[in-house]
Amino acid sequence: MTRTLWLALALLTAVSLTAHASDPLVVKTDKGDVHGAYTMNGQTRAFKAIPFAAPPVGDLRWQPPQPAASWTGVRDATKFGVHCIQSGGAEFHVFRDPGASEDCLTLDVWTPADAKKRNLPVIIWIYGGGFRTGGTSEPRQDGEFLAAHRDVVVVAMNYRLGIFGFFTHPDLVAESPHHAAGNYGLLDQNAALDWVRENIRNFGGDPHNLTIMGQSAGSLSVSALMASPLSRDHFQKAIGQSGAEFGTFEVKPLAFLEQRDAKFAEGAFKTSKVADMRKLSADDLLKQSQAYAKETHEPITFWPDVDGWFLPESVQQIFAEGKQAHVPLLSGWTADEQRSSVILAKVQPTAESFKAKEQAEFGPDTVEFLKLYPADTDAEALRSAGDLADDRFISYSTWRWMETHVQTGKAPVYRYRFDLGSPGDTKHLKIVGAFHSDDIDYAFGMIDTRDGAVWRPEDRKLSDEMVKYFTNFARTGNPNGDGLPKWPAYNATGHWQVMHLDATLEVKPDSQRERYLFLDKTWGKPKPQESAN
Repeated sequence: MTRTLWLALALLTAVSLTAHASDPLVVKTDKGDVHGAYTMNGQTRAFKAIPFAAPPVGDLRWQPPQPAASWTGVRDATKFGVHCIQSGGAEFHVFRDPGASEDCLTLDVWTPADAKKRNLPVIIWIYGGGFRTGGTSEPRQDGEFLAAHRDVVVVAMNYRLGIFGFFTHPDLVAESPHHAAGNYGLLDQNAALDWVRENIRNFGGDPHNLTIMGQSAGSLSVSALMASPLSRDHFQKAIGQSGAEFGTFEVKPLAFLEQRDAKFAEGAFKTSKVADMRKLSADDLLKQSQAYAKETHEPITFWPDVDGWFLPESVQQIFAEGKQAHVPLLSGWTADEQRSSVILAKVQPTAESFKAKEQAEFGPDTVEFLKLYPADTDAEALRSAGDLADDRFISYSTWRWMETHVQTGKAPVYRYRFDLGSPGDTKHLKIVGAFHSDDIDYAFGMIDTRDGAVWRPEDRKLSDEMVKYFTNFARTGNPNGDGLPKWPAYNATGHWQVMHLDATLEVKPDSQRERYLFLDKTWGKPKPQESAN
């Protein structure tokens, strides 16, 4: 190389670096530079579809996430990447991305437009969807409002779902150096968390002030990340909205699931070898698995498991032993999580039918049960059936999570219940009340993205309050401040106080505590080892 050419290249590099340094829309990551875009009327910088792991395709299907490849030049990061291929219905999801693919391990970052703002708290969002559906591009969980108005950095990652994210098999156990299988979706989340710790400072975030936050399956994931030895030391706070890997959602052992999934694979794919299944296209894999489930009337839920590596024990057991992340936890649920399944059912419960059905489950404890879930009239039975549906679905497991963290954790817990009934929209009738996932839009300040909703002043007021509470918590580990009503910690000393998020904020002792203590006697018992036969 001639001296002239060398000097020209050096000058070009210097000019390029200077341009990047002066351009707030170009940010350096460990794999290369990315170019984002302004959103929220220029108040936020958004960087989308940044790879945090290699495409999990071919031989990398059903493998822990591998490092992403580096790139040269500046990568366009102005548009959402594809969402992970879905293995279930997604009727309540609204995606703004090109579609679904197996090659989906990317994340999005929202940060204030002012690049001089540094060391900001970081919220790492994990979407819900039953570990079957979801994606980062949904408008209700867009991080632009929080970044613009609350000076936080928001990160959201795509993670593998359904059979792609949680399939187990003896071949996978045999090829794993950890003798583990499944939990690939949770490992994706952990890889995204590692990416944040490595790169977020360049986006204005503080890698030592990270809050993991999720709803439904995302909240279950938060409880699992708190429990896992691979991730529990990698963040400082946790927020869980409706869900935990406890009680009715306790994860199953690998030995049971690998037998079950191997049997399923032979029926659905006519092979006992994972190598053959890796040769199938993602579409064929999904179609054949769904066709077999429909044909045999045996739908299988692919779910996290106690794999001996990411989860050496169940989440519930790890928390019981005090081995979880000892970080502040803010958690709760909506007032009508699953009530719609009762009030919109073709056949609604009567006092007689409700008593008879619950007698079969609770036996000699039915007398005590009916004191907590009264059914003297048909109207009472309808209300109690809705309460029980909420508790069975997700409220009890979330309560058990918080209760255990109070007992064995070494950090404060803050509990809420989202009580404000929905105004109704194109996908939810007003009569379903505060339904499952109703609180997402409020916490992100994104209620105006909900199609067909006619918002009331109390909705906007509550969203403003929730945004402040949640971001205060992300900043300091305490939701209080900004002139908000005091939110006390949830514990025995404070008489188990709960923040009721409604048109008017109100803190009250837990009125349902006896209910959950009763359910805990039945639903909280250790599960017997299951057999796939």
